[in-house]
Amino acid sequence: MLILVTYDVSTQTAEGRRRLRRVAKACQNYGQRVQKSVFECRVDVATYERLEEALLNEIDEEEDNLRLYRLTEPLKKNVKEFGTFKATDFEAPLVI
Repeated sequence: MLILVTYDVSTQTAEGRRRLRRVAKACQNYGQRVQKSVFECRVDVATYERLEEALLNEIDEEEDNLRLYRLTEPLKKNVKEFGTFKATDFEAPLVI
C-alpha cells in the first residue's frame, strides 16, 4: 500500500526542532521525501503499524500535527505528478 505522511512540528523550542529532525528521520526510514514535510511510503500492514508507532512516539500531540493517508489503488488513476520531482518507482529496476 502507498501511504502519504504529512507533518507539521512546532519548532518554537530547541526540543521542537529536535522532534522535527526525529520525525523526518523516521519517515526517511520508510519512504521518500516528496516535499519538505511530506513523504511517500510503500509499506505492508505490519510496516505501516511500525511507522505509525514510531511517528506517534516522536510527536507532541499538544503542539504538532501528523496525518497519514492511505492512497487507494489503482495508483496510476489516483496519483498525478506535475513539475520537476519524479518519485522513484521501487517496482522498476533501480540500476539501468
